[in-house]
Amino acid sequence: MKRRQFIQLAASVCGLLATSKFFTARQIMAAEMIEKINQPETEWKKSLAPEQYAVLRQEGTEAPFSSPLNAEKHSGTFVCAACGLPLFPSKFKYDSGTGWPSFYDVLPNHVVTKTDYKLVLPRTEYHCARCGGHQGHVFKDGPAPTGLRYCNNGVALKFVPDRS
Repeated sequence: MKRRQFIQLAASVCGLLATSKFFTARQIMAAEMIEKINQPETEWKKSLAPEQYAVLRQEGTEAPFSSPLNAEKHSGTFVCAACGLPLFPSKFKYDSGTGWPSFYDVLPNHVVTKTDYKLVLPRTEYHCARCGGHQGHVFKDGPAPTGLRYCNNGVALKFVPDRS
């Protein structure tokens, strides 16, 4: 099977599965475009601060209003704290009032999503497409143009200012 045929088949399967919320076309595209980092948990534990490890590797949540990134207003890019993959340009950031850095969109194919039932009702959780680090949850109560709110844990991000 040729690569193009495989991608077309994968997209078709994804279309069928998307209705059952297992995968989205975006997830399959991210898997195709972003090279994964597979590292043992012992290495992640060494390279991340304890609060970062709890969020990024164990899907924890930091306390609201605890991140200095809530107040970050400079031009730049928010990247995954574990692997440095760019996730959000600063122009996508807005103040949602929730206490976590919030964004109305994400760089295409740079996150993957899954449904999480930890609070009984389903929520959409998103992870870095490169390292699998947990970032936060996406909700459908954000501003235009997307109507989405990517609610991110600040410890899961690093801010890289634009060079002037």
